[in-house]
Amino acid sequence: MEKINFRTKVLSRHLNHDPTGDKPFLQSSPCLSYTPPELSEPNSFFDVKLMRKLMDGHNIEDRDWLYNLIVQSKLFNPQEKGGKIFVLPDYNQSMEQQREMTMKRIEYLLDNGVFQGWLTRKGPEAELRKFAFLDVVGIFDHSLAIKIGVHFFLWGGAIQFFGTKRHHDKWLKDTEDYVVKGCFSMTELGHGSNVRGIETITTYDSNTREFIINTPCESAQKYWIGGAANHATHTIVFSQLNINGRNQGVHAFIAQIRDANGNICPNIRIADCGHKIGLNGVDNGRLWFDNVRIPRENLLNSVADVSPDGQYLSAIKDPDQRFAAFLAPLTSGRVTIAVSAIYQSKIGLAIAIRYSLTRRAFSVTPSGPEVLLLDYPSHQRRLLPLLAKTYAMSFAANYLKTLYVKRAPALIKTIHIVSSGFKAALTWHNMRTLQECREACGGQGMKTENRIGHLKGEYDVQSTFEGDNNVLMQQVSKALLAEYVAAKKRNKPFEGLGLEHMNKPSPVIPSQLTSTVMRSIDFEHDMLCLRERDLLNRFASEISQRQAQGESKEHAFVMSYQLAEDLGRAFSDRAIFQTFVDAETTVTDATLKSILCLLRSMYALVTLEEDSAFLRYGFLSVDNAAAVRKEVAKLCGELRPHALSLVSSFGIPDALLSPIAFNWLETNSWSSVQH
Repeated sequence: MEKINFRTKVLSRHLNHDPTGDKPFLQSSPCLSYTPPELSEPNSFFDVKLMRKLMDGHNIEDRDWLYNLIVQSKLFNPQEKGGKIFVLPDYNQSMEQQREMTMKRIEYLLDNGVFQGWLTRKGPEAELRKFAFLDVVGIFDHSLAIKIGVHFFLWGGAIQFFGTKRHHDKWLKDTEDYVVKGCFSMTELGHGSNVRGIETITTYDSNTREFIINTPCESAQKYWIGGAANHATHTIVFSQLNINGRNQGVHAFIAQIRDANGNICPNIRIADCGHKIGLNGVDNGRLWFDNVRIPRENLLNSVADVSPDGQYLSAIKDPDQRFAAFLAPLTSGRVTIAVSAIYQSKIGLAIAIRYSLTRRAFSVTPSGPEVLLLDYPSHQRRLLPLLAKTYAMSFAANYLKTLYVKRAPALIKTIHIVSSGFKAALTWHNMRTLQECREACGGQGMKTENRIGHLKGEYDVQSTFEGDNNVLMQQVSKALLAEYVAAKKRNKPFEGLGLEHMNKPSPVIPSQLTSTVMRSIDFEHDMLCLRERDLLNRFASEISQRQAQGESKEHAFVMSYQLAEDLGRAFSDRAIFQTFVDAETTVTDATLKSILCLLRSMYALVTLEEDSAFLRYGFLSVDNAAAVRKEVAKLCGELRPHALSLVSSFGIPDALLSPIAFNWLETNSWSSVQH
């Protein structure tokens, strides 16, 4: 009725207004003004620097040094907007210009010692420093991070892990100094995720002691090879090795594709992959090998070798185990992708939440002031659960990095499974987060200078490269099934991968859920374990039933893809939750711990709410599902006062966010246009 009365009065004044102007029916509203959220929001309840240290996990000073190095250089395209300086790539440049700028930035970082020790120093500390620098570079520009990642982690990593001392001595220092520019030729036009099926063929000529690499058909052309179109001088070629008429499977070789002057080598053909929806600062190319001869020593021989007289030598006789050994070191790619995805989510959330703390829309009373976007419960519901998930996945990313840098032969299987699940979960989360943040910023989210919209195109590829996410989730489920079958066959308890909960009685869930119960670690852990346990049992049972009906194990697995994908997600969610709990237990500061409790419960309860498996398989009743939903809304309200502090804890410098995160009125003023 209040609204109706208000509308009636407005219409009455409009229809009966005094034409002399003595009784104006319209009154001007005061112009909007910008107030920094730091002035309008409550003081931080917790220590932001302490939270940032927990979130970044390592090498804080190194990160800040590199941030400053980027911000102070004109090569990183500094732009003044609204009285602040921002640095971001100029996406209005042509593809060729973006590629040229990427290489100039690499040369600048090289000259300033950023890459020192990336391949020649050993140990966890050196590797974590490298990861920290790659995190920072990726916050500035995905193309720059990918170009560096291909050179150091793929080309350089292949030399390190597939090669032996002769390769290390010859190639690693020159790679670190960019005397050699490397790329990584695995993917083909006809084969991406299915590496085992690649068609490039390599044979051995014992007379000349050379390998001969050949592209036998168009589907065997190497495709999407980052660095190949313009800059790379050498590549790692993954190829089927044919010795004396017998295929020994996929092996890795070093081949030169350009000379020092940039001229393409004989019997090599290179074409550009062309313009892309993102990553145009990376020169993706296509390669054909027309009987290219390379020295015998260019076989990367840590797993297998060929003697001068042409005998195939390997201590690993089983082809499946040999193939697995070849791929095991490549998990670094999935690690860096998963980590970078979370930093992009942080960028999107920092921008969208800061904007929502200064942008107002509508009023809830006829004459009342407009309301801050983040004061609307619906807006909180859009962004704050994603914020909690980003915190959870930050801890997962830190765990994954630690697992990788401390790797040992006994951990190879664990690293493969965890990196597969986390890469899929974190990159899917990133795309969803960027989309929601873009929409939450309205029309301003469409502007390239505000970053979020463009990041969607830049990072879309993460769902595909280093393994299609759906395929990776099925790999996780296949590995879990193998663990299940082995445990049952040996009649021994589950051990590793966090599956120890399978050894305990099935959790009992209360028939009615209270707020206290839902926010307890025990309940949240039990629910996530219950789903994983049940899905693993169902998956194993379905595969067994199909095999009993005469289907092959492989066909049974393919036909059970729905359970496989559900199980992969269940494993990943539970493992991410565990990394959050582990991080939380290290915290002694009471205020920090209380905020982490809210974030952890938000992550767990949103996971229960969003996955229909909890209702489909009866883990939650309809009433309890409704209770979970109400609790999520309550948590949104409790996290709202801490929103600014939580995004400030990401530690991303203002210059690497965007104008919309700060004085968007001044940025869009007429004076700024004239300036």
